[in-house]
Amino acid sequence: MPVLSVHNLCKAYAGKQAVEAASFAVAAGEVVGLLGPNGAGKTTTLNMILGVLAPDRGEVRIDGQDIVKRRTCALERANFAAVYAALPGNLTIEQNLRIFGMLYGVRNLSARINEVIREYDLERFRRTRCGVLSAGEQTRASLAKAMLTLPRLLLLDEPTASLDPAVARCIRAKIRAYAETGRGGVLWTSHNMQEVEAVCDRVLFLSRGRIVLEGAPAALPAQYGKKDLEELFIHVAQEPLVAQEPLHAAPSETETA
Repeated sequence: MPVLSVHNLCKAYAGKQAVEAASFAVAAGEVVGLLGPNGAGKTTTLNMILGVLAPDRGEVRIDGQDIVKRRTCALERANFAAVYAALPGNLTIEQNLRIFGMLYGVRNLSARINEVIREYDLERFRRTRCGVLSAGEQTRASLAKAMLTLPRLLLLDEPTASLDPAVARCIRAKIRAYAETGRGGVLWTSHNMQEVEAVCDRVLFLSRGRIVLEGAPAALPAQYGKKDLEELFIHVAQEPLVAQEPLHAAPSETETA
């Protein structure tokens, strides 16, 4: 059973289709990149998976639990971090982690809080209010909150956007290592194609609300005649036809001979 199953997901705003017939899955042990230019529908898709937005049509299941019919059971299996979803600024890191841990019913909560504080190098900020932390420190605190519950599904929206390269590399390694334990799967959005190549097992490209191609990040560019993932990303962002029909793979050598 996949940790995330999305089937025929649709959402429109004022008659304009933001997400159209999106279907995909994320398996335990897998990191999947959800890619696309601004306005492609990535954040709308994440918000529907989290139950923040109700889809017009379609189904989302987290670890087999329908997000509409069994909302609590579904969401207790997931967690989320994004640069725009900061923790409450008037609470310290430790207070935030304790409150979120209580909401999720985390067992041995004090010990688990200590573990994530150490893992994300936050010990010296334990009793610091989140509102006075730097952007990078707030990002690490949000990631600590997301990992507090050892989620079956981890949703990350630009998780390293505010981090310096050394810390970002460390965070990528931690998330990759978590996936490789097989405890859960990760859905990761990013505009950093080098990061995506380093972390993701598979990528999905969204354009104007539709998934237009998917595959392994190392192999996908060559299939479409592009030198790397960044060039493919630019092509998807600029190609006007992708909203109506999927991209076609580049012809093979035998086809062109």
